[in-house]
Amino acid sequence: MARQDNPVAMKTLYNRYVRYLTAICSRYIDNEDDVRDVLQDAFLKIFSSIDKFTYLGEGSLKSWLAKVTVNETLRFIKRNGRLDFVSLEKENIDIEDDEPELDNIPISEIHNMIRELKPGYRTIFNLYVFEEKSHKEIASILNIKESTSASQLHRAKAILADKIRKYQTLTPYAR
Repeated sequence: MARQDNPVAMKTLYNRYVRYLTAICSRYIDNEDDVRDVLQDAFLKIFSSIDKFTYLGEGSLKSWLAKVTVNETLRFIKRNGRLDFVSLEKENIDIEDDEPELDNIPISEIHNMIRELKPGYRTIFNLYVFEEKSHKEIASILNIKESTSASQLHRAKAILADKIRKYQTLTPYAR
């Protein structure tokens, strides 16, 4: 088992989850070299602290690995000053309340649209949507106000909705 510094078990764990954890990192970070660096740091953290993991049933290991990876990713973003928040007043965009249909859009395309968001928008969007954090939790994690988290999420959703509508216009079969 990886818990006992068993190299075979560590390699098995790595091989089983590397793609999943890479996808998590790349939701937050758009530079592939940075993704690899963060992933390496995440696996070092995982292997050095695996004795702290407690099995709580099916899916608990995957969930714990994801949490460690998200934490390492956020640590990287903060350390490198990658968060930039834009006030809604500074940017002019029509914000529609209706969300576009996603049924015929490939997941990879949606992933690319998320990666194209500015880092602040992307980070808050990911924390809220994928990590299911509240604005209060996001504010605490990023040392920002809850209202900043809410406004950045609103803006991120508006930008993504606009990208989706444009994609659907340019790709008729995506409607």
